[in-house]
Amino acid sequence: MTTLLEAVRRHADAQGIEGLIATPIPGLLVVRATSPSELMHDVQRPLVCLVQQGAKRVSAGARTVEFSAGDSLLVTADIPTVSQVTRASAAEPYYSLVLELDPALIVDLVAQMAPPPVADPAPLRVDPTDAETADAALRLVNLLERPDALPVLQAPLVREMHYWLLAGRHGDAIRKLGWPDSHVQRVARAVSLLRRDYTRTVPVERLAAEAGMSASAFHQHFKAVTSLSPLQFQKQLRLIEARRLMQSQGASASRAAYAVGYESVPQFTREYGRMFGRTPAKDARALSNIA
Repeated sequence: MTTLLEAVRRHADAQGIEGLIATPIPGLLVVRATSPSELMHDVQRPLVCLVQQGAKRVSAGARTVEFSAGDSLLVTADIPTVSQVTRASAAEPYYSLVLELDPALIVDLVAQMAPPPVADPAPLRVDPTDAETADAALRLVNLLERPDALPVLQAPLVREMHYWLLAGRHGDAIRKLGWPDSHVQRVARAVSLLRRDYTRTVPVERLAAEAGMSASAFHQHFKAVTSLSPLQFQKQLRLIEARRLMQSQGASASRAAYAVGYESVPQFTREYGRMFGRTPAKDARALSNIA
């Protein structure tokens, strides 16, 4: 019988590329790496990552988790992360399967379940992958080789995988994503506003109003959900986008700084160096060498 590792490996190797590989199923991706990676900065959306081979480390705020084959990483908020593949080689590449969680689907499923108990609010969690989740994931990946069946079967299988995630070890944390008035949902509304308007200064009062909380309660719950203060969150959004502009469009440091909302290039340079460990100019050269 084909294992999930074999199915993920077959699909990833067939693409002949490294990194994050999209599939015809929206929100389903495979990851392949044949060597340990540089530090990778990104802003994650809620997702689950099922590691099949190798190991990885992910940090958000002050929280760091490490996980390897047989583990699942759960991200329950839109958060800036720093990640690194720590174990991979040409002989034994790193492979994982990523499913972006569908909030509408979670809301629909959670409506048929009891309210979630009090759970760890941290946005990163690692647990062993449940057998039922792995089985649903295997059938979903195998479906990639049956393109004629995709339009009929992908939605029920994606729904089933969400169900088993909700019913398994990650269930309490995921249910909060679908509970209409949970703190996670309220903070998510404020995060959406920050993502849209990250180039402008957004007062905490406006964010708190978006979340339907007082300013003091909002600050407390925002940090519990994202591991960052609203100001730190916006700063990391800006710096990650500036880095993307420098890498993908060849933007200069000053152009990237102004494009993401900085008014002072020296301030941008200092904060960039603290986050990425290199000045913008040195980082741009390093990124161009990697590309």
